[in-house]
Formats: sequence, C-alpha cells, structure tokens
Amino acid sequence: MEIKRNSYLQSIIDRQHNGMIKIITGVRRCGKSYLLFTLYYKYLIEHDIDKNHIITIALDDRRNKHLRNPDEILNYIDDKIIDDKMYYIFLDEVQFLDEFEDVLNSLLHIKNADVYVTGSNSKFLSTDIITEFRGRGDEIRIYPLSFKEFFSVYNGSFDEAWDEYFTYGGLPQIVSMNTVKQKTDYLSNLFSKVYITDVIERNRIQNKDELNDLLNILASSIGSLTNPTKIANTFKSVKQVNCSNKTISSYIEYLVDSFLISKVSRYDIKGRKYINANLKYYFVDVGLRNARLNFRQQEENHIMENIIYNELLTRGYNVDVGIVEMNSKDTTGKSIRRQLEVDFVANQGSKRYYIQSAFEMHSHEKTEQEKKSLSHIGDSFKKIIIIRDNIKARHDENGFVTIGLKEFLLNENSLEF
Repeated sequence: MEIKRNSYLQSIIDRQHNGMIKIITGVRRCGKSYLLFTLYYKYLIEHDIDKNHIITIALDDRRNKHLRNPDEILNYIDDKIIDDKMYYIFLDEVQFLDEFEDVLNSLLHIKNADVYVTGSNSKFLSTDIITEFRGRGDEIRIYPLSFKEFFSVYNGSFDEAWDEYFTYGGLPQIVSMNTVKQKTDYLSNLFSKVYITDVIERNRIQNKDELNDLLNILASSIGSLTNPTKIANTFKSVKQVNCSNKTISSYIEYLVDSFLISKVSRYDIKGRKYINANLKYYFVDVGLRNARLNFRQQEENHIMENIIYNELLTRGYNVDVGIVEMNSKDTTGKSIRRQLEVDFVANQGSKRYYIQSAFEMHSHEKTEQEKKSLSHIGDSFKKIIIIRDNIKARHDENGFVTIGLKEFLLNENSLEF
C-alpha cells in the first residue's frame, strides 16, 4: 500500500539543485525516510537518474555504525563519486553522525552533489544547522498523515475513518494494522520505548517519573491554557511532588524539540502583540496522545481541535491562539474588560484566517457564543467556524463562514470558500 505524499514530494522536487542542504525534519515514524528513500528515490529513477548516482546511508542502522565517523563517511561518499554527473546524497537520521555540521559543510563543497538529510530533533535544526549553515540549510517539515492522506487508503466511510483517525491518529504504520490490539500496542510501545527513551537519553534526564507525569498532564489538557507555574501546582496538589517551574519549562522544551508536542502562543489581535503568559499545547499525533492516556480520555471536541491545528500546520500556516479584548459590565454595572478567545489565527504570507473549532452549534445560544469573539475582531480577514456536522460551507449576514469538518479536512482549499 503506497501513500502518495505528493505535497511533500513536490516540496523536495522544488528544491532540487538549489545549492543548499535539504533538511527533512519531523517526529520519528512520521514517514521521513519513506518520503526520501522510497518516493523521492523512485521519482529520480523515473526521471532517468542512474541508481549508482544516488548514495543512500541510514545512519540509525547499526550496520552503518562505522559511517557515523565523519572521516569514514566522507571517504565512503568520495569513493562513490567517480564522474562529473550530478550525485544525490541521502543521509537518514543525520543526528547520529559525529560532527555532522562539519560533514555537511564538506558536502556543500562537492559541486556535483545534491544533499538531502533527515532528522528527528529540532535542536539539530534550530541550534546547529542555522548557526553552522547561515542560510545554506533548507528545512522541509513532515507531519504524520493528514486525515485526507489517511482517508485516501482507508476502506470505509468518512465517519468510520474519522472514528479511526481520532482514536489512533495518522502515523503511517497504523494504516497497515488490522486489530485494535495491534494499534494500541504499537502506539503505546512507540511512545514509551522510542520517544520517551530518546528524550531521556538525549537530555540526560534523571527523574523519569517527573517527565512521565508532565506528559500525562499535557495529554489531559490539550487545547487548554496553561503555564509551568500552573503545572507545578498540579504536581504539588495531585502528585504531592515539588517540581520547579524551571524543570517543567526545560522538560516542555525537550518535548517540543523532539517534535512530540507543539506550543502555541497567544496573540492579542487588536493590540498586535504576543502575550507570554499561558500557552496551549497540542500533540503532533492524536493517536500518540490517546496512547499516553491508555485511550481513556477521548473527548471528541478536544481531539477535533488538535486535529484542526495539525491540519493547519500541514497546510503551511503559522498558527497562534487569538485574544480579543472587549468592554462589558458586571452585575453592578461597573465597566470591566474581558478577554475572548479565538481558537486559531492562521497566517501564511499576506493571508490570515480566524478559525473557531466549535464541534456543534445546535442552539442559538451556542451559535452566538462561538461567534462572539469573531464579532469583536473588526478587521476584514475571513472568519471561519468549523463544526463536526457534515454540511456545505455557508455564509451568514456578517460574512462569517461555517464549514463542516468533512469539507474542511478533504478540501485543501476549504478556507477560501
């Protein structure tokens, strides 16, 4: 079963021969290696590139352990380049390579080499690559399967696929599994034996229990505003454990660096500034989130919000949580200022969309509640409400657009309606 990840493949094709290191990043098991070593490799062969001009090295394979030595791998590559035609060099999980910055810089000096690497650690990208390459590294971020990609190989209805997706997520290996036990065991083992082990070893974490408790707290509160102080108080009141704000902040950064979670800042829409206090956190894959909680807390409305957030990232948007301040009166008639929340402010170039994840709007009161924050924004950018019901996009008298979840997920241009 081949899942055609055409948008990512096209991103690679668009960057061919640009003189930069193409850096394919994302959480482990999201399909980076498959994209590079299968889909892009196949593309090159179909476009008459000799397979002897495609040099592939999986650095996480123990059989290639000797090639993690910088001099060994450079000698190996030099021996493979025997003419002046273009060579395509694929290095998988390059963070395993010692002194990889020097190696990649050396590869940039080969005039007839086009270099592609994958990595599962954002520190590898943000700290080392940006510092060392100064604009000579070009990132392509890969995510687990979007719902549309998942649905393209799913044998069933939209509603059946949705139930499967919001339970087990979109890691590519899931689509080949047939039983509930296979899926739950795979996700649970992957989380504990790969992701958590990787974070602990890379960051030399001594107290594993604190990290695991933090993950449970974050998984239980996806889409809720929180901060390290609030989490520290939860540790103290629920776990009877003293865990400092600094430790919690560090652990969260480790999880973000491993691409397991995303942190979303709050943006004051009218004030045009970011608010540092209280962030939201979402999981890169809802199946992993559910597995972390042993599939016990599966509130469809919160999971739907996480999936919408991930979908916006997949489409290339920068996403914030929106805040709108408004004046109102309390019960005594005294004037007070209130903050209303817009679930997502999605930006891409000159485009901006304000998006609410409403799940359902079956009453007038619920409809007015979801529209309230949007009504107080005051600019001309499109304002969209996504609901679980299967409806066609519709506009109201204020220009607000209501879109059904199915249409939003399956039509990549749905925000343009």
